[in-house]
Amino acid sequence: MKDKPERIQTARLVLRPITEEDWPDMRALLYDEEIKKTYMIPDFPAEEDALRLFRRFRDLSREPRRFVFGADCQGRLIGFLNDVHMENDAIEVGYVIHPAWQNQGYATEMLRAAIRALFDMGFGTVRAGFFEDNIPSRRVMEKSGMTATGETEEIEYRGIKHRCVYFEISK
Repeated sequence: MKDKPERIQTARLVLRPITEEDWPDMRALLYDEEIKKTYMIPDFPAEEDALRLFRRFRDLSREPRRFVFGADCQGRLIGFLNDVHMENDAIEVGYVIHPAWQNQGYATEMLRAAIRALFDMGFGTVRAGFFEDNIPSRRVMEKSGMTATGETEEIEYRGIKHRCVYFEISK
């Protein structure tokens, strides 16, 4: 596999490493209750715990072999995309866009760009999962050319059992 690109430019976004200056925007993402319904983020007993997770994302976004990017729109971090699991030439990704920026095509734009970059890096399959009732995430995957794998998984999150549905696209 090739190293990831330093930045990925789309029509409206720059996928780039996360910086210390992104903390206020990342904090808003990590604490957002709407995001927490569909993206598995822990509750933070203290601000230091959230800051520790932020710094982990920041550090991973700088590693050439980890596919972690902040989604920058006009100088603001509006979301992020990260690798969840890698095996052979397959990679699973997760992604988040702040609710104030949702329903404007940013998640689709980000995922499409990530898929192209991952194929260029040498991955043959890109997959992602979503909680079955998260229709917007399903639509993002469909618009990005991904199709259902037929694989599902029961995941307990925040005291609720969710059916996770997986989609993928191959080169």
